[in-house]
Amino acid sequence: MASAKNARYPPPMARVLVVDARAPDAGIIAEAVRVLRGGGLVAMPTETVYGLAARALDEAAVARVYAAKGRPAHHPLIAHVENEAQARLLAASWPAAASRLAQAFWPGPLTVVLDRASHVPAAVAGGGPSIAVRAPSHPVALALLAALGEPLAAPSANRFQGLSATTAGHVVKELGDAVDLVLDTGPCEAGIESTVVDLRRLPARVLRPGALGLAALRAVLPDVEATAGTVRGDEARPSPGMEARHYAPRARLQLAGTWGEARRIASREAGAGARVGLVTHEPRRCESHRTDSRRSSRRSPLEARVLVRWLPPDPAEYARLLFGTLHDLDDAGVALIVVQRVPRAEAWWAVADRLRRGSTE
Repeated sequence: MASAKNARYPPPMARVLVVDARAPDAGIIAEAVRVLRGGGLVAMPTETVYGLAARALDEAAVARVYAAKGRPAHHPLIAHVENEAQARLLAASWPAAASRLAQAFWPGPLTVVLDRASHVPAAVAGGGPSIAVRAPSHPVALALLAALGEPLAAPSANRFQGLSATTAGHVVKELGDAVDLVLDTGPCEAGIESTVVDLRRLPARVLRPGALGLAALRAVLPDVEATAGTVRGDEARPSPGMEARHYAPRARLQLAGTWGEARRIASREAGAGARVGLVTHEPRRCESHRTDSRRSSRRSPLEARVLVRWLPPDPAEYARLLFGTLHDLDDAGVALIVVQRVPRAEAWWAVADRLRRGSTE
């Protein structure tokens, strides 16, 4: 059950319960189910990011999700299910491709978009005719779904268009007491949202790149199209993450083609008095700008206004740390975050998509 360590965040913020992901406490899961059945909101960990969960078939609870996030009504949510059998109940039809993908990747970071069953509230789909559904692999999310016995609508647990939450602290910072309960299992494993595939047409197409790579998808659906378009205006979207601007920090985010260009931009802004974040994936060039205790005493005032953060040159590791790094720079009060562009390679597609949508381009 909850212990003294669960008093990590002071009121009036959300109530936070720490959960062991390896062995979820049945009492804490039961408390989360009680909150959900009462129409409340629970921030739950998934393998991708933290989700803001409500009972998917409860229209009033779904409306609370939209209100808590400040999310426009035409932006769909993702329905989280325990397994394929539960997913089938949400769809008007279930194509063979859906079973192939579910058998290959569920539970896991893949969302499929299908025609919505008539009994599923339109609000879950942003008023559109489709439904986005996935089975998460996180043990706490699965335990919660099993105990509840019904689907959960769970978009990322953050303000609309803001940075996704990859820790419970991010959830509390972003949503405060707009969420009734936060289940804290530490940082998310993938750190980036699920991949979304539209199966309502053939060939299938990727609407949002994510934690499941294109190569893995094509091993199951060889003809899947990599489109990931942008939808503007009030038109209903089939998937989250299709806004031109999304996943954005509070600070202005600017992309730079090279390390040298990134440094020049950061130095110019710092010279004008701004506090600047600088993110690179080039470790050797970053080493000379480390801010350890020996070097910090010799730094110039201009250097002191530039906070350098290095992310690993591996795309999966970079993705896992990206949102947390941007949250940290926001919390440090920077006005601008300059990010060196990532490689133009298929493995980096999801990361490049998040940076592009979060930037001022």
